[in-house]
Amino acid sequence: MPKGSIHALKEEMTRRISEQYDDVEVIVKTASNDGLSVLWATNKEIAKEFVEETLQNTWETADDWFVR
Repeated sequence: MPKGSIHALKEEMTRRISEQYDDVEVIVKTASNDGLSVLWATNKEIAKEFVEETLQNTWETADDWFVR
């Protein structure tokens, strides 16, 4: 991934998720495997589905928000 992309992804995900949920903390880590955890949500299934959809949309629109 290009330099600065982890920070940019964290900032964009925080912005997008904060539109739906208050008091959001997004942590992005580089790893050799994929994983997504949602902690401290009232309904974790609904929250995880929202975050998964948001992540997919964020990834697909990276050309719009990621500036190198």
